[in-house]
Amino acid sequence: MEQEYGICRVAIAPLRTEASDKAEISSQLLFGDHVEILEKKENWWLIYNAYDGYEGWMDFKQLAMLSLEQYVHNHDCDHIVPAELLGTVIDDEGTKYYLSPGSNLPMLDNGFCYLGQQKFKVMFTPLKITAFHTIEELIQHALFFLNAPYLWGGRNLFGIDCSGFVQIVFKMNGLQLKRDAWQQAEQGEVVDFLPGVKPGDVAFFDNADGKIIHVGIMLSTDRIIHASGKVRIDPIDDQGIYNAELGRYSHKLRIIKRFI
Repeated sequence: MEQEYGICRVAIAPLRTEASDKAEISSQLLFGDHVEILEKKENWWLIYNAYDGYEGWMDFKQLAMLSLEQYVHNHDCDHIVPAELLGTVIDDEGTKYYLSPGSNLPMLDNGFCYLGQQKFKVMFTPLKITAFHTIEELIQHALFFLNAPYLWGGRNLFGIDCSGFVQIVFKMNGLQLKRDAWQQAEQGEVVDFLPGVKPGDVAFFDNADGKIIHVGIMLSTDRIIHASGKVRIDPIDDQGIYNAELGRYSHKLRIIKRFI
């Protein structure tokens, strides 16, 4: 089979571990995420997300097809939806799509973005992410997601997991991180734990088996913003994250990395 390519044409598309509506959601595509199509099983296509290398099964109807040239061109997409609630695009039929922050705006030109041959009018000022801006902006983007509900596999404002939260916040600041916490922990440079922490550093947490299972963004040497039940701010020390509502430590600190 000749290699085929696609692009997510809905605001949010779940990626599943198997070719079934009943299968676990492992991640999500956002509007404008472009993919390679690896395998087809009736209505289910196994895709490879070009942004972070993640694979999963999705409903083929949530994809628009791309040529190889269009697929390659989308690697250079440098305009995305900003941290606001007005991320609306309108298709040729006049219907609206409400997009989550961090979604791509492929082939942006003169106020329109394009998914293959389909054109969408962009009704807001896009965020350009050609380079990292400032720590202050990164923290502002993290705080925008405050109270967003936790969702395993989520990458959007209304359902996000810990590593999806960190990935999207850094994407909005021109820095590309992998999808899962353990993958992100293999990136960046090690920080000498809390005394050397700067805002924007990323803390990772492990379980009893030593496996990285959680991640969050440091706001200071003693506060962290992370997705646990919801995106929240909690105190942190050398032992880990302390959850005052539970009256105990909820996550054990393993390592801190710097990506900036």
